[in-house]
Amino acid sequence: MPLITVSDLNVRYGRIAGTHNVSFSVEEGEIFALVGSNGAGKSSAMKAILGMASYASGSIVFDGADIGKLRTFDIVKRGIGYSPEGRRVFAQLSVAENLRMGAYTRPKEEAGERIEQIYAYFPRLKERAKQNASSLSGGEQQMLAIGRALMSRPKLFLLDEPSLGLAPIIVERIGDILEDIRSKENLTVILAEQNAHWAMHLASRAVIFELGHSVNTDSTEVLLRDPSVRSAYLGV
Repeated sequence: MPLITVSDLNVRYGRIAGTHNVSFSVEEGEIFALVGSNGAGKSSAMKAILGMASYASGSIVFDGADIGKLRTFDIVKRGIGYSPEGRRVFAQLSVAENLRMGAYTRPKEEAGERIEQIYAYFPRLKERAKQNASSLSGGEQQMLAIGRALMSRPKLFLLDEPSLGLAPIIVERIGDILEDIRSKENLTVILAEQNAHWAMHLASRAVIFELGHSVNTDSTEVLLRDPSVRSAYLGV
């Protein structure tokens, strides 16, 4: 059984539709990519999973339970972590304080050990532990946002546009770290990305979003060979 199944999801913002009958499922331990241009519906789907966007119809089943009526806090407690587009770290808090904020759903005694695990994945954060987040580079802030989300020990990690505004070498480094975390913790990742080339080389499967619709779901190996996908998203 998939870890999460999204079925016929219709996200609404008043009269504006964010998604139209979007459907996909993700297996445990998989990196799964949501690929599409800005405004295609990727973030809307992620926010619906986390309880941050309402949907008029459809269902979201996570770990065998329908989570559609749960509050965001309770969804996080069930095992879903989220790193939003634009990073949104707490600028005036230190790196260590930001990380501790990510553990608010866990017992307090776990935080110290988990921070050391996050520092092992992101040694740069340990070097900057006492600095305010506002003093970090864009790449370091993205690492901090990821680390903060992972402090809750999620089963499923939602990662929204992590490559935005970052140099290619930093993006590749973040991809390597994600794969390392996935393999060590059996983490399941849903990655929303405009950078289709990077996302589809990192993920095992992907769904293509267009104007709020999920138009094509397949293995990334197949999608990377698809002439229409290559032309529209890879510039080939």
